[in-house]
Formats: sequence, C-alpha cells, structure tokens
Amino acid sequence: MLATLHRWMPPPLLAALCALGGWALHRAWPAARLDSATLRGLAVLLALAALGLMLAAVWTLWRARTTVDPLHPQRASRLVEGGPFARSRNPIYLGDALLLLAFALWLGQPLALLAPLLFVLLIDRGQIRAEERALQQLFGAEYRAYCARVRRWL
Repeated sequence: MLATLHRWMPPPLLAALCALGGWALHRAWPAARLDSATLRGLAVLLALAALGLMLAAVWTLWRARTTVDPLHPQRASRLVEGGPFARSRNPIYLGDALLLLAFALWLGQPLALLAPLLFVLLIDRGQIRAEERALQQLFGAEYRAYCARVRRWL
C-alpha cells in the first residue's frame, strides 16, 4: 500500500490528514497540553520559515520551467539543483513536515508530534521513492551525482 501511495494520495492531502490526526490527538488528550506563549511564538516562526522554503522551492521549479506536480514526476523537463534544491532534494516535503511540527507546537500537544513523524514516514516510502525512480529514469547519471551531493531531507 505504501509503495502505491503516490498514485492516489496527493502530498498536500496527506499533510492535511496528518494535521487532522494531530488535532484529533490534541482533542482526545487535553490534559497533556502544554500551554506556552514561547511554544506558540516558536510555532509561528517555524511556520513562516516552512512557508518561505516551500515558496522558494516552487519558484525555483517554475523558473526552471519544469513540473511542480508530485503525482507526475515523469513530466520533469529538467533536473533542478539550485535554490533550496541545493540543500535538500525534497524542500517542499521538508516544508510540509516543518508546518506539521509548527502545528503540533501551536497546539502544545506532545502527542501531536506524531503527525510530522507519520508524514515523513509515509511521504518517504510512498511518494519520494516513486519520484526518485522517475527522475533516475529521466536523468540517469546526472541524477545519481545529484543524489550523491544532496541529502534527501537535510
């Protein structure tokens, strides 16, 4: 099932479902909540950084005139190695995970930290692996060299 996740679950929907799960845990165990202005401030800063990262990645893909559609990685017209892609092969998914972490901090619910962990596991196994296979087929040795230089997440 994880291996075919990329065919039927768009990553933004997966992130939203993970956020919903974190919120459900927050509602189910209110006594575990940590109410802190510091946590909320950190959550806002983290969310802004995540959104900035994601926007920079989308802008970089757009400027390279290649696809942003994660459900069709075979439509990539070029391998993008600049901007945020020079530090992470998956800056948009990293941004999603950071947004989920920010949401858990905003809720102040330690159990909600399971949401970004679950997202990373599912997106790594169900989406990223499929994208990597498609990019390997499209760009061969150039993609392998890129993978050797740049880590999947950070």
